[in-house]
Amino acid sequence: MPDFGPFTSYRDALMEACPLILSQPRATAGRRDDQNFAVRWRVSTEYCAWLYHTPQETYEMSMLMESSDAVPPDSHGERGCRIPAFVHDRRYPQHALKHLYVLHNHPAAPTHISLKDIRAVVAAAKIHGRFMETHEGRIPVGVVAFFANSYEPTSPSCDGFFEYTWGSTDVVRWTPDEQGAWSGEKVGTVTWKSETEFDFEPGG
Repeated sequence: MPDFGPFTSYRDALMEACPLILSQPRATAGRRDDQNFAVRWRVSTEYCAWLYHTPQETYEMSMLMESSDAVPPDSHGERGCRIPAFVHDRRYPQHALKHLYVLHNHPAAPTHISLKDIRAVVAAAKIHGRFMETHEGRIPVGVVAFFANSYEPTSPSCDGFFEYTWGSTDVVRWTPDEQGAWSGEKVGTVTWKSETEFDFEPGG
C-alpha cells in the first residue's frame, strides 16, 4: 500500500492503518440514530486489506479492496468485503509473506465485531496457519475492525478498533484516551466447539 510503512511493530502498523482506512471515501456513515444515517449507509463502503509480515522483518499492508455486494436500502446491518486469499508483493516470493491480520472498517456506529469477522479468522487460519512466526515472536492470525463514532467525511477520527485473534476467548475493543494512549477492554467471549465451530457472546 503506498504511503504506508513499513513498520517494525505490528501494533504501530495497526494504529496507522486505522486512520488510513477510515479516511477512504464513504468509509464512515456516522451513528445509526443520526437523521441522515440511512442515506449515508446506503452509499457507504467497507474496505479490507491484509497486514502481512515480510522477509525484511517489517509489517506492510496490501492494497485496499472495496465492498461490492449489494445491500438492501433498509438494511442497517453489516457490509462485507471479499479479501483475496493471498497478497501479491512482487518484491518477495509469495510463500515468504506471512498473512497476519484481516483489516477492515465498520461504517456504522455504534458497532461490534461480527460472526462474519470471526469466521474470517477461521478461514485465514485454514489457509495460512493459526500462528505466524515474526521477529516480534509468535503472533496468532486475527481480524481487526476499525470504527469512527461520528460522521466526519473530510477528517474522520480513528475512535478505536475491535480485535480478535485465533484461539482466544476474548474479543477486545481498543480505544484511545484524551492523551492518545490506547487501552483494551474485553467486549465479547468466543467459545470454541471445534477448530471451525464456535459460539460468540457479546459483552464483557
